[in-house]
Amino acid sequence: MTDSQVGGVAAKTPGKKERLVAAACELVYRQGAARTTLADIAQEAEVPVGNVYYYFKTKDDIMAAVVQARARQIESALEMLERRHRSPTTRLKGLVRLLAEQADSIAQYGCPHGTLCLELAKQATGPDPVAAPLMQIPLGWAERQFRAMGRRDAHDLAVELLVSYQGSAVLTGALGQPELMARQTQRLEKWIEALCT
Repeated sequence: MTDSQVGGVAAKTPGKKERLVAAACELVYRQGAARTTLADIAQEAEVPVGNVYYYFKTKDDIMAAVVQARARQIESALEMLERRHRSPTTRLKGLVRLLAEQADSIAQYGCPHGTLCLELAKQATGPDPVAAPLMQIPLGWAERQFRAMGRRDAHDLAVELLVSYQGSAVLTGALGQPELMARQTQRLEKWIEALCT
């Protein structure tokens, strides 16, 4: 059997590029983009440092790959909520719960998407920060859910939801108190429920 075949189907071992991107995602989350070097990423991925340059010519290239990987994670989570929940209300509440499940890591490192967006926005030279999709994807999704609930103010409500979550993530991280995220989750669920009445 090759590639650790399971049940007649080969389980694909991640290649060097995939391992480098996964390592970069983890390191950038734990220590920030500015402090993460290509050598750090190579070591974490167990790939010779010279191989990094085969896949990524610059650190900006690997940061773009990190943003793309994070965007795919967000899209995958939102697709899962679409499959799991039938109504827009339960989807929105599911999103809030999904975010709250990360409370311990948020207390230690901050929101994986929000902190990356802020850090890369500071480095951006133009009006279109590379990490903007990390906020645009959930914002657009939440707006569609509120619109499906019949809300004419769907965009404003989506903004309020993301602002509430990101604000609680900042406080949770700054104070190192995951219970803040749990309380905010309960408040947001009640807020979403109240919008249905």
